[in-house]
Amino acid sequence: MNDMRVLLIGSGGREHALAWKLASSPALKELWCAPGNAGIARHARLLDIAAEDLDGLVAWATAHRPDLVIVGPERPLIRGLADRLTAAGVAVYGPQAAAARLEGSKAFTNELLARHGLGQKEFAVFTDPVSAKAYIRRKGAPIVVKADGDAFGKGVKVASTVAEAEEFVDRCMVDKIFGPAGETVVIEECLFGQECTIKVFTDGETVLPMVPSQDYKRVGDGDTGPNTGGMGCYSPVPVLDEQTFAYVVTRIIQPTVRALADEGIRYVGTLYAGVILTPKGPRVLEYNCRFGDPETQVVLPRLESDLLEILQAAVGGRLQEVRPQWSDRRCVCVVMASGGYPEEYEKGKIITGIGDAEELEDVVVFHAGTAQRDGQLVTSGGRVLGVTALGNSFATARSRAYEAVSRISFEKCYYRRDIALRAVEAESNDERVT
Repeated sequence: MNDMRVLLIGSGGREHALAWKLASSPALKELWCAPGNAGIARHARLLDIAAEDLDGLVAWATAHRPDLVIVGPERPLIRGLADRLTAAGVAVYGPQAAAARLEGSKAFTNELLARHGLGQKEFAVFTDPVSAKAYIRRKGAPIVVKADGDAFGKGVKVASTVAEAEEFVDRCMVDKIFGPAGETVVIEECLFGQECTIKVFTDGETVLPMVPSQDYKRVGDGDTGPNTGGMGCYSPVPVLDEQTFAYVVTRIIQPTVRALADEGIRYVGTLYAGVILTPKGPRVLEYNCRFGDPETQVVLPRLESDLLEILQAAVGGRLQEVRPQWSDRRCVCVVMASGGYPEEYEKGKIITGIGDAEELEDVVVFHAGTAQRDGQLVTSGGRVLGVTALGNSFATARSRAYEAVSRISFEKCYYRRDIALRAVEAESNDERVT
């Protein structure tokens, strides 16, 4: 379909990357984004509707009848936005609530995988803190404790001691710091290895993998400090060989989609597998029901095909007809954050230098937490910008990204200085071997 009218939902760096890529589609006629940000405004008309305002979004879509709605964040999907849009006769890219439980309930995911012979790690589910703590004492540490529901990415504790694990159980189940999300906890064995992300497009039957990526969760250099939404990312992943990548797609992700279908659940959208590469082989740590952030910022710049065409095919059940083309180039994203993130931070700091940064070859700056105020670009979130660069080598892409970062400034700006360093070293070592 040409002359497509599209509504994109969300306001972060992921949504800016999606808007940027969608804007290049010859099939696109009009793009709206609810609520968007200052960077997305370069590609779309912004709507003053929050991403979690399901009533407002459904009302707007019902009145304006876009040809496609693309949902960025997980929470609206977990709460059933795709179901409501579908019921209103509006096409949507993103799983319905039953399928989004892969992210919304860790117990559901582990139990689904176990039922279909796909479970790869030992786990137990508890609704009672006394039983949960008894299990922890029996198993010992290290051990992983997870709030069952969506806890804004903060509901996981990799505990190095039994006391630490028991304390987190109490925080979830007794103190209820995550509300209903922590009323049930999942306790898992602790796995060790490098982590990476493998995302796929799926229409509920066909699975088309995207290129893999590896992100940096902790706030500080050398993977120190608290976890964040992601401080940087790169693609491809040198430590992930083609055989292992194919194994994850064909032996884990495809069977998961099939398992859902066998239980009457059709998954349409992006399925994100967080994978850990253990000495015994790859294991899925978690599933997410959407594009990742900042993973999307390094994956979409490598996509040479029309993103809108792929999403249309997924929604129409025609994904087997599509053959996405991916660049062999390297991509690096460095997140520029507000000082103090992921804890308390100030907003409203004036941002300068983005134009200078984007004058560099193969550089694009994705906005994550930005807004326009009195004609000036200011910070409005913890993660402010995703400064992204392509190159024929990781060294080139990384150098371009950090040169671009050096041209941008705002008060109390913070960023890691070691993003993609391990990829540069791996590529260099590989070249020396050959």
